[in-house]
Parts: sequence; structure tokens; C-alpha cells
Amino acid sequence: MPPTLPYKIAVLCYLFDEQGRLLLLHRQQNPNKGLYSPIGGKLHMDEGESPAECALREMREEVLLDLNYSDIHLAGLISETAYQGATHWLIFLYEVSHPVVVERMEFDEGTLGWYTWDEIDSLNIPESDRRVIFPLFRKYRGRFFHAHIDCTDDGFEWRLEAPAEDIS
Repeated sequence: MPPTLPYKIAVLCYLFDEQGRLLLLHRQQNPNKGLYSPIGGKLHMDEGESPAECALREMREEVLLDLNYSDIHLAGLISETAYQGATHWLIFLYEVSHPVVVERMEFDEGTLGWYTWDEIDSLNIPESDRRVIFPLFRKYRGRFFHAHIDCTDDGFEWRLEAPAEDIS
């Protein structure tokens, strides 16, 4: 039985430049302090914020981009049980549907950088990103997927829950 832990909802935002490089944040704060990850943040549930509103807000706050709903695509959904033994997560993955230019490359949460997929392989990224999220995002880019990751007792099991044609 999974442990009783708080459940948090967040978004991750996948932004690419004209060269097809992904924008990643070298995080200076928890969660994932010291690791590289897409920008994003927690949903303001107390305000009734939608996941899409959260994605647009996070991109406005973190990289000063003022985008619209028509600029983003819901690329995936990840649920995680007992991540780092502290939290259950529901994470909405949004991709900006066109290349972007980001002017600010540093802010209080860390330093931003553009990376190719080959460069990302050598970065210190969360294990769930390396083993599940990034490979699925690349495979289903432009479509939609969802997966569940179970980290109970420092384990790591995962399953693809959609798209249905890939579920055996």
C-alpha cells in the first residue's frame, strides 16, 4: 500500500528554440535542487487555477514570455507515487507549439540554458525524467501520452497508461 503523503499538482513547460534545443533550468531550489529540469511550478489550487493557466503563468514569471492558450499543447500527464518519499505528484506537461526566444537566462530559481537531446543525456536530471518522461515526450511529441511512476520505498516502477495502441 502506498504511503499517505500530500498530493501536489504541477506543470512542466517544454520550450524549444529555432535550433530545436530544449530550455532547461539548473535548479537552485527544491524540489530537485542541483538538477536540470524544464521550467514549471505548482498549480495555485486555492485560486482554482487550471493547468493551462499555471503553464502560462509560470512561463510569464520564469522566462518573461507572454503566451496564449493557442501557443501551448498538452503533451503529457505524469502521476508519481511517493516521489523522494515525500509527495505524490500529478504533473501536466505542456509544449510551446513554436520556437521561442528567451532573454532572461537567470533568476532566483536557477540558471537557464538551451540543450540538445544529446547534451541532456550527460546532464544531472531527475531519474524519472531520464528513464520515463523525456523518452516518452520525445516518442509522442505532438501527440499525447500519460504514464504513472511508482517510487514507493525508493523503488522505481512505471507504466504507460496511454496512448492505448501502445498498451499491451
